[in-house]
Amino acid sequence: MEEPTQQEAAVLPTSKDMLKALRKEFPVFGDFKPLAIGIDKQLMAQRPDLDKKRLKAAMRFHTQSIPYLKALQNAETRFNLDGTPSAPVTAEQHELATQKLREHFKAKAEKHKAEKAAEAAQAAAAAAEQEHLRKLAALAGADVALQDAIPGLVAVVGAADW
Repeated sequence: MEEPTQQEAAVLPTSKDMLKALRKEFPVFGDFKPLAIGIDKQLMAQRPDLDKKRLKAAMRFHTQSIPYLKALQNAETRFNLDGTPSAPVTAEQHELATQKLREHFKAKAEKHKAEKAAEAAQAAAAAAEQEHLRKLAALAGADVALQDAIPGLVAVVGAADW
């Protein structure tokens, strides 16, 4: 079996696989440093074998990740692919990173709260079902006891009176 060419190999992996490779190959990705605006063009110039569609998705995964947003929120400088400083991080970019982090953690807290409420509702439903079954069992037990008592009553009262 032939080895795939470099271009074919770049098309095979998923966007997440591509991102893993970028994080290994380029320290600015692996260290979650704020990336220079237009770093995708730097990447394509250095690695023309990369699939543009997957690269775009990989970049989106990376730049929307919590470690990247935290780094961007606290950084003063963006970096080129080779690790050299590019441009300052603007106040607007700081605020956008802060807003995205806030939204992420708010959504995560709401999801956790909803999961806890669903668990509580399931527990309440299970408890109600158990109580219902207990009452049915008690009623069935009373019915069995009554059926067991009927022959004795017939014997005491007498079959003729029945």
